[in-house]
Amino acid sequence: MIQLENLCLRNGSFELNDLSVTIANGSYGILMGRTGCGKTTILEAICGLRPHVISGTIWLNNIDVTRLKPAERGIGYVPQDSALFETMSIFDNVAFALNLRNWTEADIQKRVYELAELMAITKLLDRLPFGLSGGEAKRVALARALAASPGVLCLDEPLGALDEQTHSEICDLLVELHREIDVTILHITHSSDEAKRLGETFIRLEGGQLNEGHLKE
Repeated sequence: MIQLENLCLRNGSFELNDLSVTIANGSYGILMGRTGCGKTTILEAICGLRPHVISGTIWLNNIDVTRLKPAERGIGYVPQDSALFETMSIFDNVAFALNLRNWTEADIQKRVYELAELMAITKLLDRLPFGLSGGEAKRVALARALAASPGVLCLDEPLGALDEQTHSEICDLLVELHREIDVTILHITHSSDEAKRLGETFIRLEGGQLNEGHLKE
């Protein structure tokens, strides 16, 4: 579950006030809105990536995480550009969060290969990120985000800049992941087709307010 309660955010001179919305446990939430309206600011606040929160509360799976560090929130995050670690192998990219949590080598091996098979990236594990296709990079970023079995997955326009075929393939992958993994998802997109294909809960940021309802045609 993701719940924002009377949340007020500031990003430089930009502010959002009194944001309240709930995405039910296990639901696939879609967040839409015009460019520059503050969608990424909301996602960064939920993940704890930047000090945007002025007041209000962020609840994740019934835990107040408003002041917790990012690593303590149980969130997997995929930014727009995937942001893979260029000097690390794909294996080490996927294992990153597990090493931070001091998993054993055997458990890391097991988890990385489990995710690699699910994402169809096993053949890439020994490579560096340089030269990966857009679709391959997204699969690696998703594997890295899911490695520590987060309860919440935040996706910031994860399918942008992909060609039509790759876009369709990653959409299919997200549908499969949502079906197989117990995780609540918040996904930012500008694409109505993408939203209709993936979403269950639809939220629009408009006029500085979050409005939940049906997807606009």
